[in-house]
Amino acid sequence: MSKIAWIGTGVMGRQQAGHLVKAGHTVKAYSRRYEAVCQQAKEFGFAPCATIREAVADAEFVFVMVGYPADVEQVFCGPEGILENTPAGAVVVDMTTSSPTLAQKLYALGKEKGIAVMDAPVSGGDKGAREATLSIMVGGDEEAFEKTLPLFECMGKSVLLMGPAGYGQHTKAANQIAVAGATAAYTEAILYAEKAGLDPHKMLAAIGGGAAGSWQIANMAPRALAGDFAPGFFVKHFIKDMKIVREEAAQRGVELEMLDSVLHLYEEFAAAGGENEGTQALIDFYRKK
Repeated sequence: MSKIAWIGTGVMGRQQAGHLVKAGHTVKAYSRRYEAVCQQAKEFGFAPCATIREAVADAEFVFVMVGYPADVEQVFCGPEGILENTPAGAVVVDMTTSSPTLAQKLYALGKEKGIAVMDAPVSGGDKGAREATLSIMVGGDEEAFEKTLPLFECMGKSVLLMGPAGYGQHTKAANQIAVAGATAAYTEAILYAEKAGLDPHKMLAAIGGGAAGSWQIANMAPRALAGDFAPGFFVKHFIKDMKIVREEAAQRGVELEMLDSVLHLYEEFAAAGGENEGTQALIDFYRKK
């Protein structure tokens, strides 16, 4: 069994850390809000820590699941951060959806200290984290990947090494492009059905088994119809993801017109007060326009 540090116990992270505990690993967890991580520890079984230094001091593996690229850089770098306090020989895995450029930078900094850094963002939302069915997209060295694979398999059903550092983040960027289109598509399908007098539940059942079927229709559209707008994935985090994609695409001279349209919709929704809703709440924004 492994000694693991988990940094970031939000909607996703606490569930993922809990699966590692269930598998028999020793997990120390840190979150900015110490009181919250202490409360979560009662349910998920990890040991709460007041500092990153305490969490990583004897760790063989460190997992990070925070909000934004700036948060990733903060927990990795600096005198109290991961790279200064994790033992040489450890593997550090950033599971945050972040910047490919930052992933490459952290990989290089880790190498200088004898620490293998991988980027491994996930797809599947809160449901995937809870049920350990996430899709995990990994960038980094093959040796570190093989060493970490049994731990990844505690959290996800699809785990693929996509290439060197940054390639996990590039894969997640492609994922978010596809998710943006699928989310806007089911939202507009529901809106059209309601205006046309269709039963939207029957409509989703009819199209979900055909060419229009998608994970978003199967999992998120029913939540949208039920008025369940709780954030399995925050609007503000989706906006962050889409902005990262747009920046990476611009560097490569790629225009993503659909992504730009969906990003604009969500920025309008956030400005109207929806930034802390789940992405499925876009239907509410459409209905009020």
